[in-house]
Amino acid sequence: MDAVVAGVEEKLSETTSCFGHRRRNRTGSGAGSSKNSSIPWDALRGSLFLLILLGEGNLVPIFFGIMLNLFWKTHKSILLFKVVNGLLQREDWDTAIKIPLGVVPAGTGNGMAKSLLDSVGDPCTITNAVLAIIRGHKRSLDVATITQGETRFFSVLMLAWGLVADIDIESEKYRWMGSARIDFYALSRIFHLRHYEGCLYFVPAPGFEAYGETISYPGSSASKRIISDQMDEEPVKLKRVIYQGPEIDLENLSWRVLNGPFISVWLHNVPWGAENTKAAPDAEFSDGYLDLIIMKNCPKLPLLSLMSDLNNGGHVKSPHVMYLKVKVLVLEPGPRLGDQEKEGIIDADGEVLARGKGSYQCEQKTLMAYDKLQITVDQGLATLFAPI
Repeated sequence: MDAVVAGVEEKLSETTSCFGHRRRNRTGSGAGSSKNSSIPWDALRGSLFLLILLGEGNLVPIFFGIMLNLFWKTHKSILLFKVVNGLLQREDWDTAIKIPLGVVPAGTGNGMAKSLLDSVGDPCTITNAVLAIIRGHKRSLDVATITQGETRFFSVLMLAWGLVADIDIESEKYRWMGSARIDFYALSRIFHLRHYEGCLYFVPAPGFEAYGETISYPGSSASKRIISDQMDEEPVKLKRVIYQGPEIDLENLSWRVLNGPFISVWLHNVPWGAENTKAAPDAEFSDGYLDLIIMKNCPKLPLLSLMSDLNNGGHVKSPHVMYLKVKVLVLEPGPRLGDQEKEGIIDADGEVLARGKGSYQCEQKTLMAYDKLQITVDQGLATLFAPI
């Protein structure tokens, strides 16, 4: 996972955060109070510091010189998509989303940090990521809006359904194995390969019109199921999302359709899905398109070879893989082929977005239903600190 920071320079006695909340950091009773924090505020006065995002609207200043040591000891890292979703739920989202966000590799995935640093040939390390933030160079980032009825989720990295999602989520049962759990469970899933029924409706980017067959706009899901993904919490009442996604005349676009069954459907915003997974080698940060990687049929032995090519992006050259760019995608997931009582998992930015019946931990509640959902992309909506 990636830790997220926003860099600023302020005096500490009284700061106005980039989220619009004025707080007294030394004597107040808010998030910045020294009474409620182990952070040495006196040592930070007048210094360069980083704002570490700890939740909706909560920022904690950390002096750069001690940031790495103190941050890892006292605070849980925050995923980039959670920050972006929080910003876009604010009334002043159009101003808040312009705050440049820094990404620090802090876990087993680190796809965004890897994509940023690899763009200039730098290794994906904490040191290189922090230096990129300090230099202050910025670049725009596309943001995808996933819509189902009135429910919205904003994605910055990827969406998966089928093989990749199953490996990513179901391998959680082997977390004791560390990062090896992914390779171990990938082998298991390949030897017991699943195919899923379903449909993909999409608007291709110029040059990719040959994929699929022509069709009219299929419409988005009307599902209004709103449920929490936390078992130990009451079902959440989602805040009214001010940002509704990009304004697109969907009915007058040139739609195409691909029918299943599918082994895997993978939608990517940036090249790397993890430090060792170059899922979409042609993906760009702000081209206004999402890279779609589709696998419909593939024998098991070629699939093993194909999976080994993920570390360099060579899998997209396989005759068993369709690789294209899309402006809009409507995913209509279905059950496993040959077993109508078992459905799949939809994974967005490493989190479970929807679980179908009979899937792994299907009793857990999720944000969306295992049903038709629509993905649109807003070009360059967010801003990241970048090496150049």
